[in-house]
Amino acid sequence: MGSVPTALLFIVLVLAYQFLIQGPLSKTLGERRARTEGAIEAAHQAIAQAEAKAAEYAAKLRQARAEVYTVREQRVKQWIAEREAALEAARKATGDKVNQARAGLETEAAQARKAIQATAGDLADRVVRAVLPVAAGGSR
Repeated sequence: MGSVPTALLFIVLVLAYQFLIQGPLSKTLGERRARTEGAIEAAHQAIAQAEAKAAEYAAKLRQARAEVYTVREQRVKQWIAEREAALEAARKATGDKVNQARAGLETEAAQARKAIQATAGDLADRVVRAVLPVAAGGSR
C-alpha cells in the first residue's frame, strides 16, 4: 500500500500541473500564435495593398506618357503642316516672281525685236548707200 499515496500524489501533481501551468501556458501560446498569424495576415494585406497602389500608379504613369506622346505627335504634325504651308507659300511667291520676270523678259525681248526690225531697214539703207556708190561710181 505504499504505492497508493505515491500514485495519489502523482495524480494531484499532474492535475495541478494541468490547471496551474499547462492551461495558462497553452492559452498564452495560443494567443501568441493568433497574434503572430494576425500580424502575418496584416503584413500580407499591406503588401497586397502596396502592390495594388504600385499597379495603379504604373497605369496612371503609362496613361500620362501616352497623353504626352499624343500631344507631342499632334504638335509635330501641326509644325509639319505649318512648315509645309510656309514652303508652299514661298514656292507660290517664288513662282509668281519667276513668272513676272519671265513676262518682263519676254516684253523686253519683244521690244528689242521691234527696235531691231525698225532699225534693220535703216541699217540696210546705209549699207546699200555705202556699198553701191563705190560699186556703181567707180573710185572715190
